Amino acid sequence: MIGQALVDGLLTGGILSLGAIGYSLCSQILRFSNFAHSELLTWGAYIALMVVGSLPLGTPLAPFSFGWPFLVAVLVACICTGFLAIGVDALVFRRLRANGAARLTLVFASFGVALTLRHAVLFFWGGNAQYYSRNLTMAVEILPGVRMLPDQIFVLGLTVVLVVVLHLFLSRSRSGIAMRAMADNPALSRASGIDVAAVIRWTWMLSGALAALAGIFAGLTVQLRPELGFNMLLAIFAAAILGGSGNLFGAVLGGLIVGLAESLSTLMLPTGYKGAVPFVLLLLVLSLRPQGLFSKSSRL
Repeated sequence: MIGQALVDGLLTGGILSLGAIGYSLCSQILRFSNFAHSELLTWGAYIALMVVGSLPLGTPLAPFSFGWPFLVAVLVACICTGFLAIGVDALVFRRLRANGAARLTLVFASFGVALTLRHAVLFFWGGNAQYYSRNLTMAVEILPGVRMLPDQIFVLGLTVVLVVVLHLFLSRSRSGIAMRAMADNPALSRASGIDVAAVIRWTWMLSGALAALAGIFAGLTVQLRPELGFNMLLAIFAAAILGGSGNLFGAVLGGLIVGLAESLSTLMLPTGYKGAVPFVLLLLVLSLRPQGLFSKSSRL
């Protein structure tokens, strides 16, 4: 039973890690907490649903419940959600930055953006639960007494690959190195001739794409609801703060810790208390180590 809880926690933690990385990129480079990040998860998930519904039904790729239309939908949703994030920045946050708005003003503005995006989802797709596929699959025994659905194995494996690819992008590419420079010292980066506008666009694109992936994976392993992203928001914040905001592998570790804590808590507490676990972890981290598990020197 503990082994099953550990595997379920790793799956949840992997999904939270993608959301936490996207949030950390935004908070470290743009210097404010974006509460609308949760709604980018929801929009990414529903954009993928819309694409899946518009493509011809394909034969499921055994042993998974989905076929090639879902894979196409994942790519399209990541791109569209990235551009949605860029568009929100152009309409709201860029104007506020240009007028010298304080960080707290940006945070309050993100609340308004979140409410707008959430109600837009309700308007376009309604409030009923939806699914990418209703095909049933059989769980696979990966360890004695521990079983996972093929879709869950796919999500966990792809999450690992994405984290490695993102690390290579941030450490090897010119755009990634510029983003790291902006995260460490914005003033020096501007003085060094770094294209700040391009870095901000890349930040929003990656943040939106990672949010879309987290939302899609959450929808694939459970179901889609308009409050999908909002329900994950506190856990994502806890993961990002636990790992040290702006730290790639810290966000991954934070997501895994939160996911494991949520899953293991169900062994000792009623399931209804599961949602309180990220809040407790968040309070503990802010009280004992506000800077997170990693120092600023190891960020991004």
